[in-house]
Amino acid sequence: MVRHNNQLPNNLTQLQNLIKRDPASYKEEFHQQLAHFETTLEIFNLNPTQYSKKLDEQAMFLAQVAQCYLNEMKLFPQKIVDVLKRHNTVLHNDMRLSLCKCLILLRNKNFITPFDLLELFFQLLKCQDKFLREFLKTHIITDIKNINMKHKDMKFNSTLQNFIFSMLRDSDTRSAKLSIDILIELYQKNIWNDHKTVNIIADIGCFSKVMKVMVASLKFFLGKDEEEKEASDSDDEIDPRDTMISNKFNKKTRKREKMVDKVKKIAKKMKKKKQKAPSFNFSALHLINNPQGFAEKLFKQLETSNDRFEVKLMTLDVISRLIGLHNLFLFNYYPFIARLLMPHQREVTRILQFAAQASHELVPPEVVEPVMKAIANNFITERNSTDVMAVGLNAVREICLRCPLAIGEDLLRDLVQYKNYKEKSVMMAARSLIQLYRQSMPELLHKKDRGRPTEASIEVKSKKYGEIEVKDHIPGSEVLLEKETIEPKKKNEKKHKKGNGSDSEEWIDVASSDSELEISTDSDDTDAADETDDESEEANDADNDNETEEKQNNDTLTSERKVLKAKRKANPEQEDKTKHAREIAMDTIFTDEDFKRIEAAQAKKHVKGLKRKSVVEEENEDGELVQLSAIENIHKKRKHDKSARLETVMKGREERDKFGYKDRRKNIHCSKTNREKRKTKNYQMVKHKAKGKVKRSFKDKQIAFRNYLVKQKKMR
Repeated sequence: MVRHNNQLPNNLTQLQNLIKRDPASYKEEFHQQLAHFETTLEIFNLNPTQYSKKLDEQAMFLAQVAQCYLNEMKLFPQKIVDVLKRHNTVLHNDMRLSLCKCLILLRNKNFITPFDLLELFFQLLKCQDKFLREFLKTHIITDIKNINMKHKDMKFNSTLQNFIFSMLRDSDTRSAKLSIDILIELYQKNIWNDHKTVNIIADIGCFSKVMKVMVASLKFFLGKDEEEKEASDSDDEIDPRDTMISNKFNKKTRKREKMVDKVKKIAKKMKKKKQKAPSFNFSALHLINNPQGFAEKLFKQLETSNDRFEVKLMTLDVISRLIGLHNLFLFNYYPFIARLLMPHQREVTRILQFAAQASHELVPPEVVEPVMKAIANNFITERNSTDVMAVGLNAVREICLRCPLAIGEDLLRDLVQYKNYKEKSVMMAARSLIQLYRQSMPELLHKKDRGRPTEASIEVKSKKYGEIEVKDHIPGSEVLLEKETIEPKKKNEKKHKKGNGSDSEEWIDVASSDSELEISTDSDDTDAADETDDESEEANDADNDNETEEKQNNDTLTSERKVLKAKRKANPEQEDKTKHAREIAMDTIFTDEDFKRIEAAQAKKHVKGLKRKSVVEEENEDGELVQLSAIENIHKKRKHDKSARLETVMKGREERDKFGYKDRRKNIHCSKTNREKRKTKNYQMVKHKAKGKVKRSFKDKQIAFRNYLVKQKKMR
């Protein structure tokens, strides 16, 4: 069949549509276009620097219809790959991008293997074409994500990771930087979040000669900024209910309808987030194979480098996190960081943060001593400002929180003397240090600073260096015994009340009340003395004989004796509690409710005997890293929360006239002027008057100003 006036060879879009509908009928036209492509390709190879629109259109046409003629198109992808490999650096930017798009189209139709295509694209990252590099980066990440969508292809991932491993060692800066960016993004998207990816970034990225690669790797181990997380969650802050309610009463417009649709999507997204199980993503520092060797290598690089100060800070931060997280030994780190601890040093609060992060219980106290001395001598002296002193005390507290033996008894007692300092910021910092050692090692404090004993402080035993406390029971689990005795007690109490009437109210069971924790009276002391050995009885008899000496000694009774008496009373009970807790742990399986009760009971032990929650508990939540705000926390005037601010606002309005627009009328019942009424009128009613207010041009202003100056001169 001969087609007269056939326009299909020139109209490739129409031909493409027809071929997809009926490939067999248009096979002749396809072969014709394939022959044209091969001829055009040969001509293009003679001068590859020029952009060929004809080759671009023919290549895209053949890629679109490739699935219709599988046998004829087997060699087509390889021809485009050869062109890109042979002329990748000299090709025109548009031509190179067009050929890459053709290959992506063929990859989606399985004409080319994913590894071959990604290998080619990694080589094309060396080209001096920023738009192409971003395009290829996006495709590489998307393609790897799609491959691992249903199940992870371990063989493909391993082969590609080894290839990227070699690309990171490449001397070309652009390809190395993009390779590390791709690895980091794949990890953050939970596609390649295994230990191999992390260790490739650690072993090659952090020690790369290319500065951009090294900085990107260090930032990866430091994690994302909080500001970025807040920006990503900004949509979730919108309350959909407000928009839905307001839409019921407001006038219906297209803009409002779009807003409602958007809010519905956000509400659906929020609902899915709540229903989804929480995912715990550990930091990359947990997955490093050899953290000790990695930290030593990083520190050695830091000592010999001439990098910018910001890069050195990032390296110090990564090393400190490694030491604190894995309990490493890197003794040279502490004298190095001690040299930087000066009040005038740039970013000194961050350096103090690194010193605290690098502290843990296994670090020998003499190793941390240079840091503690540097902070005490350079920060905590009265020749500095109060803010500097407060920051120094906060830094000491954060270091001692992780390494209690880092400070000696003499230095601790000297620092504690600032508890009565005239400035509140220094005073609060010193008191938080006292509160910390009350809970961990009260014997290092002066007797008057040890405070009132609590159940928790009685149970705590001060540990020596390297000592680990191993328990054969769950502390606080003895509270579960109350579960079995509560119901029978309630029944007995009800029966007792019914039988005795109002007289039963006089009898109150105080066996488990707070009075057991109070300091004992004289009668309690004598009871305790009767239960002790012969030596204590003789001591009490001697005290009774010398009444005058006893009166003097009562005035100087210290908190240490109170603690000892409380311990004497609590020891038998403590042994019983431990025994019960051990029995419960052996016999029962704890539920979530049981653990909640145990946690509540343990929390009560810290509170009993104290007036308020300690500063250390408020500011130092459980976590791996030291918060910079804990060191920079200067107690001047805390910010009010929303309820406190509203309370102060309402209090200020009490003796004040009603707020709002105030006009100049002396009598509120008299009418307003026309000028005042105009402000509340619809614009359509006053627009004819607004037209008269035309702004003067710059030239008119010049003339008016000149006339004014002339007039002023004449008047003189």
